[in-house]
Amino acid sequence: MRFLMTFSYDGSKYKGYQKQPKAKTVQGEVEKVLKKILNEKVIIHASGRTDACVHALNQKAHFDVETKMTAMNLKQAMNSLLPRDIYVKDISEVKETFHARYHVKAKEYIYKINMGEYDPIGKDYIYQYNKKLDVVEIERALKYLEGTHDFKSFTKASEEKEDFVRTIIQTNLIRDLKQVNQITICFLGTGFMRYMVRNMVGTLIEIGEGKKKSEDIIDILAARDRRKAGVTASPEGLYLKDVFY
Repeated sequence: MRFLMTFSYDGSKYKGYQKQPKAKTVQGEVEKVLKKILNEKVIIHASGRTDACVHALNQKAHFDVETKMTAMNLKQAMNSLLPRDIYVKDISEVKETFHARYHVKAKEYIYKINMGEYDPIGKDYIYQYNKKLDVVEIERALKYLEGTHDFKSFTKASEEKEDFVRTIIQTNLIRDLKQVNQITICFLGTGFMRYMVRNMVGTLIEIGEGKKKSEDIIDILAARDRRKAGVTASPEGLYLKDVFY
């Protein structure tokens, strides 16, 4: 039978989601626990991978097993054995034709920035920019990213794909009413390529610094050249918030 799992994790102590030889990864830890519970090798197929130090609030993955355990009992067993920085929020049975990656209709990412004083406790969870940014100009720039575009300028420079076109359905910038120096930038899109969100955020930060203008986004998209966009933002502030099917 095929199960769909929703899980969250603190990525700060992992070399990313995807399993790697001799490296501590989220996928590796989850598969290790499933093997211990079910006494068989289980491969989980996620909605997509996250890089080292990137977090997830609602990552999704499916896996196939033959077991008499209920989904609830499997969830409880996994949470009793998983490291405390990984938590299974839900497990449900799905059709055998379902695929956690190929059936994704949209994903939402958020990126948190601290413009105030350096926070040693939050350093692994909020990007410590620690200077003021022009938030209004960043909001203007976000609107230029909405819609269907070729995002080659915002992907990894060596990325080899035939199609760099993606659709950003909605963007938003949230101001924290309690932490007035913290902002959260939100991206809802049909799909994201490697480093795409971090490269967009890096460009937005340069716009907030006054090094670029909001309307420069138009030319950056048209150039299809990674060198035209800003530097890649640090991974610590990035979260996979949700996946939609």
